[in-house]
Amino acid sequence: MTGLRERKKAETRAALGWAAIHLTAERGYDNVRVEDIAEAAGVSPRTFNNYFSSKAEAIASRHLDRSRRTAAALRERPADEPLWTALTAAALEQFRPGPEVEAMPTPAHDQWATGVRAMMAEPALQAEGLRANAIAQGELAAAVAERTGTDLATDMYPKLVAAAATAAVTVAMQHYLDSVGPPTPMERLITDAFAQVAAGLPAPPR
Repeated sequence: MTGLRERKKAETRAALGWAAIHLTAERGYDNVRVEDIAEAAGVSPRTFNNYFSSKAEAIASRHLDRSRRTAAALRERPADEPLWTALTAAALEQFRPGPEVEAMPTPAHDQWATGVRAMMAEPALQAEGLRANAIAQGELAAAVAERTGTDLATDMYPKLVAAAATAAVTVAMQHYLDSVGPPTPMERLITDAFAQVAAGLPAPPR
């Protein structure tokens, strides 16, 4: 029962976070109310307030939760798997569309990208995003430290890896949004970004 309850809570949180993103990208940040998000997710405004303190927190929660799941998945990867291979697999797991996305699919790419870019320019969301990003990187660094036998207090390595992985995902997502025409799938972009970082970012051929 505990496992079922926790899964239901995670599903509700994901539905609220996705509804917040979807509606904001569609209507604009100032034109979306908590009541609208709750209705789209099929819950009450009171339930929204049990999970989040603001629209911005709900929007940023998707990145935070995805990073937390990546850290958890990394801990479950085979111990003898190379670090960046394990990180890539752990990250890719989190980009599979969940039921909340299937219930509220994204519109055409150009329209979606324009809406998301406008959403990310909101000052309130930028502040919440920085907070969520700091938490996410810390949790991923802790998972990397456990896997590599390094110490978060004395070694830079796990924090560098977490920062590099987070940056790689951010760049992949931005590249996806900036694509002209049919975009390259996110899974391929993340795989390529992680591979380049793992290789030490060698200079590309001219």
